[in-house]
Amino acid sequence: MTKERPIRPPYKKAMAVIFLLSLVVCAAYTWYYLEAKVPRHLSLVIEEEEEFDFELPFCTTLFSESKEVMLGNESDIAADKIRLKTDGPFCMCANKLGSYRLGLKLFGKLTFREIQVEVVETQYAIPCGVPVGLYLKSDGIMVIGTGQITDADGDQVEPAYGTLESGDYIQAINGNPLRDKEALITMLNCSEGKEVLLKIRRDGEEMEIHMTPVEAQDGNYKLGAWVRDDTQGIGTMTYLKEDGTFGALGHGISDSDTGQVFESEEGMLYETEILGVEKGSAGHPGVMAGVIYYGPGTILGEITKNTENGVFGTANEKLQDFVREKAIEVGYRQDVHKGTAYLRSSVSGEVRDYEIEIQRVEQNPLQKNKCLVLHITDPELLELTGGIIQGMSGSPIIQDGKLIGAVTHVFVQDASRGYGILIEDMLNQ
Repeated sequence: MTKERPIRPPYKKAMAVIFLLSLVVCAAYTWYYLEAKVPRHLSLVIEEEEEFDFELPFCTTLFSESKEVMLGNESDIAADKIRLKTDGPFCMCANKLGSYRLGLKLFGKLTFREIQVEVVETQYAIPCGVPVGLYLKSDGIMVIGTGQITDADGDQVEPAYGTLESGDYIQAINGNPLRDKEALITMLNCSEGKEVLLKIRRDGEEMEIHMTPVEAQDGNYKLGAWVRDDTQGIGTMTYLKEDGTFGALGHGISDSDTGQVFESEEGMLYETEILGVEKGSAGHPGVMAGVIYYGPGTILGEITKNTENGVFGTANEKLQDFVREKAIEVGYRQDVHKGTAYLRSSVSGEVRDYEIEIQRVEQNPLQKNKCLVLHITDPELLELTGGIIQGMSGSPIIQDGKLIGAVTHVFVQDASRGYGILIEDMLNQ
């Protein structure tokens, strides 16, 4: 006689499923909370006690891999491990410049996050808020897109389709470097329709491709690609340091057609004049209309970097004499908080500080230039511009007497609100 196996009660299966789902939800919530509350990078001023509050919802242990970074409620307490309270802040201090790592452990055992700590000197910078003209020369010839051309026989052809892509940079033809579009046109005509070797850069990687230029109806040989070799615009100078280096915009200068950050080999700052302001409204961002004065006597500095976190370079004496503001202390992530702050801008024709409210501080945003959510509250600025308008990108933000960030974007449906970048992310660039 065989024995029947007992049937497992249905509720046990349901409990197992619920338990597994709970683990998944708990893990997802923990990851989300960490991204919202715990930064991946911190800057710590040497020999200054800094206060932090991660508001962790569970028992967490913070440990340091080096005795140079001290943890505790007093700066003279050095320990490689300390249990954090979930309902209060803790202090951190460092006595040596350098880069260090902190770790977070769940229940003192499971490591789930590392924090990179940069120990730096106290920094000072002049918050500028003045408009500047920016000109960039591309590093190679940028491909905007491909298109059809009419060849000498009257046929529609598109030789670059599937070979060149938007955002490619043509660096050389048959080993000859290209400086501008005119050089590209000349070399293609010299090929007389014979196959050429193009050296291009795509997503940071160099490659070589073969193409055969097509003779168009106008007698010129072409690849069937729209190209660009420079770009320009008006933005706001964020800061100027004592060594003459500057940062502006808080975001990169992007190509108007591809939307990609323009890769440049050189650039210049020029004097600019704001001629008028188009007020922003819901669905229609405003703009500062102006003119850039190009010429040897109007150069204000050299641009050396165009990055997602801003435009950087070195100012000349003319710009340094032009900026009359005083340098103030730079504030870091832990210094920034919700509440009143001030935006510095010369949109009215003179440099002024306007009251704003910082509504949110993101610890690990997908884009560093969207760390802060801002709300313009100053009635005079709202009357003048409607809020944040194009050309104000880079306007410095000051809170508690420290330079803490810059304006970067406007909310299209609400011009009174927008995004900002932390100044430490600009300085780290």
